[in-house]
Amino acid sequence: MDHKDTLKPIDKIVKPVQRFIQQEKSGGLLLGISVMVALLLANTPLSHTYHEILEQSFGFQWNGNTYFEYNIHHWINDGLMSIFFFVVGLELKREIIGGELSNPKKALLPIIAAVGGMLIPALIYLLFNPSGEPHKGWGIPMATDIAFALGVLYLLGSRIPLALKVFLTALAIVDDLGAVLVIAFFYTDDINMMYLMVGLIILAVMYLGNRLGVRSILFYALLGICGVWTTFLLSGVHATIAAVLAAFTIPADVKIKENVFISKIQLYLERFKNIDPTENTPTLTNEQLHVLEQINEATLAATPPLQRLEHAIHPAVSFLVIPIFAIANAGVSLDIDFESLFNNNIALGTAFGLIGGKVLGVVGFSYAFIRLKIAHAPEGMTFRNLLGLGFLASIGFTMSLFVTSLAFTHEEYQTQAKIGIFAASLIGGIMGYIILNKNAKQTDQ
Repeated sequence: MDHKDTLKPIDKIVKPVQRFIQQEKSGGLLLGISVMVALLLANTPLSHTYHEILEQSFGFQWNGNTYFEYNIHHWINDGLMSIFFFVVGLELKREIIGGELSNPKKALLPIIAAVGGMLIPALIYLLFNPSGEPHKGWGIPMATDIAFALGVLYLLGSRIPLALKVFLTALAIVDDLGAVLVIAFFYTDDINMMYLMVGLIILAVMYLGNRLGVRSILFYALLGICGVWTTFLLSGVHATIAAVLAAFTIPADVKIKENVFISKIQLYLERFKNIDPTENTPTLTNEQLHVLEQINEATLAATPPLQRLEHAIHPAVSFLVIPIFAIANAGVSLDIDFESLFNNNIALGTAFGLIGGKVLGVVGFSYAFIRLKIAHAPEGMTFRNLLGLGFLASIGFTMSLFVTSLAFTHEEYQTQAKIGIFAASLIGGIMGYIILNKNAKQTDQ
């Protein structure tokens, strides 16, 4: 029987959606649509309703008292974005243990590029804003948006060497780690040490569970959400830091090795094959169900909980969390008084920090260390390719917007920073695409 004949009507709807979700560029595409939706909401008669909804507060009541009462905007940035940072933590741990960051020789160049791409943008921003409240925004241009940057890169398809995609991914992951550290050390105020100590103790329990071989996702979920995330939120340390730390406690090992798994699965399949099926019914026998349960148990034992979680949560982050965050944070009114936009240098510092600082930092640091033979360029890397990647690294959307919300409480300052982020990200994306596309065409000839 042809596979197509077994498709149900619902499969004809679900399959295309699944194919879209599985494509690398889909997350960046949806993020771009979300930004346009946010701008549309903020610049139409719906603007008042849009902002009113985001300011609605809710919390939890117990014995007449209200706890965790925050507005929707706050819940999105501190609650929903914790899921994003949890996945960032899982990706970081996976890359450090068995990915591109596990090999010191391969990891050195993207780490150098990421460090340069964080330091130079911050310095450029500080040159524009050396003092006063605008000074606090120095962390805004330090971040690279991996979804947008990879989305642009994947538009170029197979003409771009895989090594360049891996390099940009590794760079963005190190960049995310840098952003997390910046948030932890420079954008956290008024720490309640009692709650922080309780949170760290719960983290230690999670780590101990890992070392003892606890692989239950429920164990880590309960302690991570009800314990670590809650106590960090109450302590004043940004709750997203709790999500990253919790991710690092998730086990990354397997119970059974690949060869044992293959032997087990072959044995179970042979057993399943030799069981007499139930005649003329769509259901299975108890014996068949038992074998399928054994196959499922073996599969779980051969899959690291870290990768199982990352695989399960990543689509929700790319197609739900990040779009909601973008809709809540990218809504900037374009009815701008240009005098007020440039009454300080926040917009200029942010824009030049991203578009100039990222290119100078990523390209300059990488080129210098390659020339000094301290680091080695990946296969297919040319100066023009590196320049194109430097421009793509200046797309600082998601994390830059997030740091903006932490750096400034003044709405005018937030708007100025967002305009700088939008301008630099748009220019960086277009320039990066043009340079890499032109280089790819010349290589094809």
